[in-house]
Amino acid sequence: MASLELINVQKKYPDGYEAMRNFNVKIEDGEFVVIVGPSGCGKSTLMRMIAGLEEVTEGEVRICGRVVNQLEPSERDISMVFQNYALYPHMTVFQNISYGLKIAKIPKAEIKQRVYDVATMLGLQDLLDRKPKQLSGGQRQRVAMGRAIVRDPKIFLFDEPLSNLDAKLRVQMRLEIKKLQRQLKVTSLYVTHDQVEAMTLADRIIVLNKGNIEQIGTPDEIFNDPASYFVADFMGSPPMNLFPVTVSTSGELIGFDYKIQLNRENRKKDILGKEVYLGIRPEHLVVDGSGLPMEIEMIESLGSEKLFHLVSNNNNARYVMSHPIKHMNHHHEVGERIKFWVDNDINLRWFSRETGKRIY
Repeated sequence: MASLELINVQKKYPDGYEAMRNFNVKIEDGEFVVIVGPSGCGKSTLMRMIAGLEEVTEGEVRICGRVVNQLEPSERDISMVFQNYALYPHMTVFQNISYGLKIAKIPKAEIKQRVYDVATMLGLQDLLDRKPKQLSGGQRQRVAMGRAIVRDPKIFLFDEPLSNLDAKLRVQMRLEIKKLQRQLKVTSLYVTHDQVEAMTLADRIIVLNKGNIEQIGTPDEIFNDPASYFVADFMGSPPMNLFPVTVSTSGELIGFDYKIQLNRENRKKDILGKEVYLGIRPEHLVVDGSGLPMEIEMIESLGSEKLFHLVSNNNNARYVMSHPIKHMNHHHEVGERIKFWVDNDINLRWFSRETGKRIY
């Protein structure tokens, strides 16, 4: 069993800056967990602490139940894949993949067999004599992964490994990483700022913001039931529309260009008389003659769907509506005024304007 547990982990630098505060999570054996968040939120710092490349100020890092805070990186049985590949330019593919085994003084015959097995798994068997400069970006990434896999570690750490690849190759490598992780069943922690990577790769996602955990959950939980304004605004492409409104004690929404009366079942005491954010995903907005009046400012055509960028009468609020083209029964133009509202009340999400936390 190769579990990874972080208990009240904190990172504070000498200048007083806190990069990580009270980070708690347990990653189970064979689980693929993705940490996602904006640049500077503490993702890479966390990875470096787990790997032993950076000291933990407070708290414990446990691998298989054992506290490893004081262990050297080489003693933690972790393999790490970096975004810059970190390949030795003067070495061949074979030498790069086998380097860690050679340092560990594994017998030559075993090294040769293990490298060949991994190279075959990654489609590198015909490239073992080439040097990194002779490889494509995707091939270099496979070599970096091969070097991690060949050590047969307890845990994989991926630090934004696809950020240097073009869009098409990122999609391809994403699928390969997911397939390999399922095949190897190795406990894996993956860091990215790309929420699409997080949604497609993860068993569970950790959304990180300014060194704090905003939410931990499955991709579906994160997308459909965001725990905070930040998660709702960060996850999704395009993200959730968030309307700043005041809910009167009678259940009337105030804050748009005119007022909307909530259905009786939505007039819950937790929001009545409160200033809140009303969240609606773009795909749950529909044209509705009794809804909110907006003007179409721009239309993006994405092949199978269109994104309608909407602007309010006073031009200070912008929202996005997404519609599959096959379900559209009316052609809309830029400059057209339309009314829209949610397709079903169950798709309304409410967040506190004071704390940013989800109300219901």
